[in-house]
Amino acid sequence: MSRVDVSILFKRRAGIPSHLIEVQFCSNSDLSRIKASSPWGRICAVLLFCLSNLPLAHAAATLLLEEPYSYDGTFAGTGHSAVYLSNVCSVSPVVLRPCAAGESGVVLSRYDGIAGYDWIAIPLLPYLYAVDRPEDIPLFADAKLVDFLRDQYRRDHLQALVPDRPDGGKPEGNWYELVGSSYARTIYGFEIETNPKQDALLIEKFNQQPNHESYNFVRRNCADFVREVIDFYYPHALHRSVIGDLGVTTPKQIAKMLLQYSHHHAELQSSNFIMPQVPGTVRRSKPVHGVLESVMAAKKYMLPLVVLHPYIGGGLLAEYFGHRRFDPARKALILDSSNQLDDPMTRDQRVTYQSRMNEMIQGSSLLDPSNDGANDRRVRGKTWEHSLASAQPGFDGAGQPILQFQFGDDWAQVGVARSNLMSVSQSPELAAKLLEARLRQDLRPSTAHKTSSRDVDKDLKLFRQLLAPPSGAIAVTPPSTVVSHAPATATASYR
Repeated sequence: MSRVDVSILFKRRAGIPSHLIEVQFCSNSDLSRIKASSPWGRICAVLLFCLSNLPLAHAAATLLLEEPYSYDGTFAGTGHSAVYLSNVCSVSPVVLRPCAAGESGVVLSRYDGIAGYDWIAIPLLPYLYAVDRPEDIPLFADAKLVDFLRDQYRRDHLQALVPDRPDGGKPEGNWYELVGSSYARTIYGFEIETNPKQDALLIEKFNQQPNHESYNFVRRNCADFVREVIDFYYPHALHRSVIGDLGVTTPKQIAKMLLQYSHHHAELQSSNFIMPQVPGTVRRSKPVHGVLESVMAAKKYMLPLVVLHPYIGGGLLAEYFGHRRFDPARKALILDSSNQLDDPMTRDQRVTYQSRMNEMIQGSSLLDPSNDGANDRRVRGKTWEHSLASAQPGFDGAGQPILQFQFGDDWAQVGVARSNLMSVSQSPELAAKLLEARLRQDLRPSTAHKTSSRDVDKDLKLFRQLLAPPSGAIAVTPPSTVVSHAPATATASYR
């Protein structure tokens, strides 16, 4: 029986990207069997047949390749690796179960120094953004807001794993790596089809075997853990690179191997995509490297090796350039804010969007109150950064994130998510500056190829609305009317 594939849709489950589903319709040969029926009979038969041949959404495992930042980005540069399982959920961070209808799965990863456990399971949305709902994802974030959201999620969901200090304060340690990863890194996803039977066996295995901390950089690091999970589904799919990574399993190596495995097994549905780092003042992550790439990049190590050991040095150079050719962003689509896959922004689109934004700013009195040069982009940028530095994070009455700005004895709150930027912001000017900062970051030549054009178009429409506020805009209000949780008192310690 022949069937014609119409399209591959990126499924959304409770607002979370999970996996691909295949939509299939009947072919002409199928319809010929019922052409002698009555018109209504033919229609009902076609619908029944097509629905009966629509396969259930399959499960998927997605390898998450995460760019390095801070010290890791400066020195080793190998980044981090985790695995997202769309049909595996959790009773607790250390006990797994099958997902119920509408649930979106968990991210599993190996950690070092968190409550003595080897692996921990976190739902996908909190893992990426430290929030429970898609509508709460910030448009722009600084270190204080990131720290606030992470600590609030810990207090709400991870107290048993990471309790408060005796004085009720935030604990020290690496626990912040559990949630909010997209604030610190760009993440590449490499997805491959699985099935419910495999998921059930993995759940049984993980729940039965000991879960004791056993991290070791050389033999039991985060990439080793992901390799073991993927190999459970597809034995021997991933392996270390003895030369390219000097025998150490690295996130980049296993991502490269999974992509090759997917290409060699076309019968398995697969995809690869980019989850951009959230715009903000948090330092941007750096390109991910393998071990040998990091060594070769340091000429003080490479040149003596080639001179003293030309055969070894030449072999390493050959492996290095072969390893370096793998670009995780190559041919990857962008996961936008609606959890749909979009093509990367082109150069022409970037120029067009930049011109549109500049025209809006030039024609606005909100961002151009005088002609003394305050409308200059660099001046406005510095002014915004100065205002942001003194802002305090909190939540509005609906539990969505806001920033609170103080002006003398008065306060103004500004929503930081698309869903509350217009509705709760008490200063249209500050809201417009926040969105302008996001747009300028998205439209940089260095980041445009990792940006969704649909998101930029959506933000420009919102920007236009902010620059033309209604006549009855709310004025700045005193702090007693601002609904929020206690402000965070310290910023996160970034590696």
